[in-house]
Amino acid sequence: MDKQAFLKAGHLPTLIAAFLYFDLAFMVWVMLGPLGVQIAQELHLDAAQKGLMVAVPVLSGALLRIVMGLLVDHLKPKAAGILGQLVVMGGLAWAWLGGVHSYERVLLLGVLLGMAGASFAVALPLASRWYPPEHQGKALGIAGAGNSGTVLAALFAPALGLAYGWNNVFGLALIPLSLVFVFYLAAAKDAPECPAAKKLGEYFKVLQDRDAWWFMFFYSVTFGGFVGLAASLTIYFNTQYGLDAKTSGYLTAACVFAGSLVRPLGGAVADRIGGIKSLSIIYLIAAVALALVSVGLPAAWMAAAVFVMAMLSLGMGNGAVFQLVPQRFRKEIGVMTGLVGMAGGLGGFYLASSLGFSRQYTGSYEAGLLIFAGLALVAAAGLTAVKGRWRTTWGAAHLSAARI
Repeated sequence: MDKQAFLKAGHLPTLIAAFLYFDLAFMVWVMLGPLGVQIAQELHLDAAQKGLMVAVPVLSGALLRIVMGLLVDHLKPKAAGILGQLVVMGGLAWAWLGGVHSYERVLLLGVLLGMAGASFAVALPLASRWYPPEHQGKALGIAGAGNSGTVLAALFAPALGLAYGWNNVFGLALIPLSLVFVFYLAAAKDAPECPAAKKLGEYFKVLQDRDAWWFMFFYSVTFGGFVGLAASLTIYFNTQYGLDAKTSGYLTAACVFAGSLVRPLGGAVADRIGGIKSLSIIYLIAAVALALVSVGLPAAWMAAAVFVMAMLSLGMGNGAVFQLVPQRFRKEIGVMTGLVGMAGGLGGFYLASSLGFSRQYTGSYEAGLLIFAGLALVAAAGLTAVKGRWRTTWGAAHLSAARI
């Protein structure tokens, strides 16, 4: 009955189009990470350059999420998505046909691929605006599952690069992207009722609320940890354990799959026990896992197992943060989604780049991993600091039926 009601409530072709767009966009967003071993070997990059190479698309995607959010408001989601996909496909075509023969061109490609990371700001409103409140969780869960595209990059990019040359992988990626683009044009439709466009000043207005900064920080640790590791682990396994690019990609895919799979579970657990309690546990587990792997475990499979634990906790944390945000900022949820999403990308940029610099200047990844583990502990402490105020103000039992 509930399934039939969900299918009748919204627009299924648009929901599918949003998922496919988001999925393949995330695939190409982190593509430089799985290809990083091969690119670094050919261009003779040092550890710091490798770290920055995989971090630039994450930073670009973080900043462009605000831009794409504004475009969604002024052009409507479908048109904004068309523009974003054209920029990404154009960047891949330029890299494939012109060749990426220098470090500077790799960084420029990373900036262009950031538009794929900004798809978060398009796919979610495109899908969610079709569905009533009682079906928002399902709609956003399906559309948001597109972050599993990071698994596709880790699984296929290294092997394709070895078989056809890493530069040709950019051209091969255009095949599924083009098919999805055609489907998107035919299937996606804007919802009949779209909210009024937000002004840039509204972003600055909500930033005057200290809770907005707390949520941005919390998500910078959970999503930042997830996407930063997704972009960096192929290089990590190759450098730390001497594994080839293909094997490193498979281990990365296993870790990323764990983190992307449990995002809906994180939201469900937060609904059941409260977002603050679940996040507090999640941050502690992530901190322990990152601290443990920082010492340099003797075998790659051991490191992979610990990274899976870290990614499971961080992935669940992504869902838990967004269990809390709509309760605190119900009227400003569109603006907050953009700001919190941007902060998550900034956290990913920091982690990916810091791992490279840590390896370059200390000879190991220990410092980079330990500092991020420390940030997870700071986030847990922050939750302890705000939970009393939150549970007696906007999250009080007489004001909200949801548990925080």
